[in-house]
Amino acid sequence: MSLFDWFAETRSRASEAYRRKTPTLNQDSQEREIPDGLWHKCSSCGTLTYVKDLTTNLMVCPECGHHNQVNAYERIAQLIDAGTWLEMDAELTSCDPLVFKDRKPYSDRIKEYRQKTGLSDGVITGIGKIDGCDVAMAVMDFRFMGGSMGSVVGEKITRMLETATAKGFPALIFCASGGARMQEGILSLMQMAKTSAALERHRQSSLLYIPILTNPTTGGVTASFAMLGDIIIAEPKALIGFTGRRVIEQTLKQKIPEGFQSSEYLLDHGFVDVVVPRTKLKQNLAMILKMHLQNSQPQNTPNII
Repeated sequence: MSLFDWFAETRSRASEAYRRKTPTLNQDSQEREIPDGLWHKCSSCGTLTYVKDLTTNLMVCPECGHHNQVNAYERIAQLIDAGTWLEMDAELTSCDPLVFKDRKPYSDRIKEYRQKTGLSDGVITGIGKIDGCDVAMAVMDFRFMGGSMGSVVGEKITRMLETATAKGFPALIFCASGGARMQEGILSLMQMAKTSAALERHRQSSLLYIPILTNPTTGGVTASFAMLGDIIIAEPKALIGFTGRRVIEQTLKQKIPEGFQSSEYLLDHGFVDVVVPRTKLKQNLAMILKMHLQNSQPQNTPNII
C-alpha cells in the first residue's frame, strides 16, 4: 500500500467513526418553526419586522419608511376617533347593466370580490370625528377590483358629499384606484362628472374638501375628484397619474423622466400641495380641520358708533 492510499484510508475510517458518534439530525428539526403571520418582509428594503410592531407603526416599514397598502377599514381605524364612525350606504351593490363577460361574467366577478374582501364594492363611506372634528369620509379599497370606479363607487361618494354639504361637514376622500371600471362602460365614466358636480356644490357652501392620494391613484379618479381638493395631500412614493408610462411615451414619442408619476415629483411640479407620511397624517388632518373650523365660525365684531 502506498503512503497516499494509507492516508486516504485512514481519513475515510476517521470520517466514518465520526458519523457514527454524531446523532443524525432531521433537517426539519434544525429549522426554527416560525408560525405564519408573525413576521413581515418589507418589499422595498427586505427588512423583517414583527407584524405587531408594523401594525403599531400604521403599516409603515420602520427601517426604510415604505408605505404598505392598507384596506379601507384599517384606514378608518387609523384616523377616526373610536366609537364615532357611522357607515353610510353599506347596502349598495353593483348590477350588470351590460351583461359584460371577459374571462368570466361580471356578475360572478363581483360575487367573488365580495366574498374575498367582505366589501359590497370598492369604497366605504360614512361620517365620524378626527380628534373631535366632524368629517364625512370616503375610503377606496384597492383590493376590490383594483379600486376601480363603477356606478356604486360614484354613487356612494356622491351621497357622502351631499351629506357633508347638508350637515356642513368637511369632506375627505382617500383615493386608491386603477381608474374607471370597464365592465360598466360609459356608466362608469359618468361617475367622473357626477362626483365633480357634487364637489362643486360642496365648494359653493364654503366647505373644505381634502383628497388624500395613496398608492396607486390613476385613471378616471385622478381625472376627477382626486385633483379637485382645496388641499391635495399624498402619501410618500405613491404612484399618481392618469395613464401608464408606456402609453405616454408611445404617444409623445419621447422618454419620460424616472419617477415622474411619484408624489414627490408631483409636489415639485405643483400638482400636489404636501406629502405627508401616514404616521403623521392624523395630526396634520386634525390641525387643518381645526383651522378651517375656526375660520368658518362667525366672528363677533364690536358695534361701531
